[in-house]
Amino acid sequence: MPVRTPLLREGYTTGTTAAAAAKAAVLALLSAEKPEKIELVLPAGRTASLRVEYCCRQGNQASAAVLKDAGDDPDITDGAEIRADVCLLPRSGIWLEGGKGVGRVTKPGLEIACGQSAINPVPRRMIKDALNDFLAALPPGQGLGVTISIPKGEELARKTLNPRLGIVGGLSVLGTSGIVIPYSMDAYKACIPQSLKIARACGQDTVVITTGRRSERYAQAVYELAEECFVMAGDFIDLSLSSAAELGFRKAVIWGMAGKISKLAAGNIYTHISASEVDISLMERLAGEIGADSVTLSALSASLSAANFMTALPREFHQKFYDKLCAMAAIQCACYVNNRLEIECVLSDLDGKVLSRANSR
Repeated sequence: MPVRTPLLREGYTTGTTAAAAAKAAVLALLSAEKPEKIELVLPAGRTASLRVEYCCRQGNQASAAVLKDAGDDPDITDGAEIRADVCLLPRSGIWLEGGKGVGRVTKPGLEIACGQSAINPVPRRMIKDALNDFLAALPPGQGLGVTISIPKGEELARKTLNPRLGIVGGLSVLGTSGIVIPYSMDAYKACIPQSLKIARACGQDTVVITTGRRSERYAQAVYELAEECFVMAGDFIDLSLSSAAELGFRKAVIWGMAGKISKLAAGNIYTHISASEVDISLMERLAGEIGADSVTLSALSASLSAANFMTALPREFHQKFYDKLCAMAAIQCACYVNNRLEIECVLSDLDGKVLSRANSR
């Protein structure tokens, strides 16, 4: 797991950026001021200063934009323009809506109800907190209408998990602390339980856990399940299985290739190379159990990878070996969650051809 280091620069969340843009726009609307910087108090208790990209006023409306600065985190939204359009309304309070490029929630299980703009609770509160002091300057019965938009949001959202989560038409406005801390692995891990929660909220009882986009694509061609049933876990098979068990799923399918499946068979449910390597000795033992002779086993012991091992293993042993490896992986994964899930392991080659399947029950 990556360690936070002072060499990495922190950034600001989309929620912080939207709040800064909204405050700049209201300043322009109510005082004709065009601020170059906006200061905000973040939920984390710190003060942030964000540069305003542009700010303008036309009559009873004003607009401002701030560019998202994600620091050194590899955030897909880094540099994206976050815009706020504000206007006076003949009703009191602050009325917030998402505009172009901000997604809309279409599936249950998220913090925002179906049909609403995908502006999460903390960013909503941040935007309103940034504007509350201005309400006192308005005549009685007047309020502020605020529309947050992300001009390239719909395009950027295609590179995120939003379509899978049922957020259509754009990005989510996110953030809890107001700060982006640059270790992307934690962000990735946070998505896995959230994705599983959505699948459960949609009534699904089976999840397909894949190790990447390629294996997910292969799995989607085989399993006729709703999109939310597919979760890209990367190396976090352990987190995916424990979360699925806690949420009450009935079954988890794990789709992988020889290297990952062999790690699972060895009981290494977190499969990152920093935590485990392919256990060639285990694979050699399995080959012996299916009849490989001593000369073959000696050659196999020199293998440097799972792919190298399979090249050295005579083809007549392949199917029995795949079946044995898959069965062992399914049993190990089921044991990891104390058999609270039915596990199906699917082993495919690099082109998506299914080589073996095995079930823990």
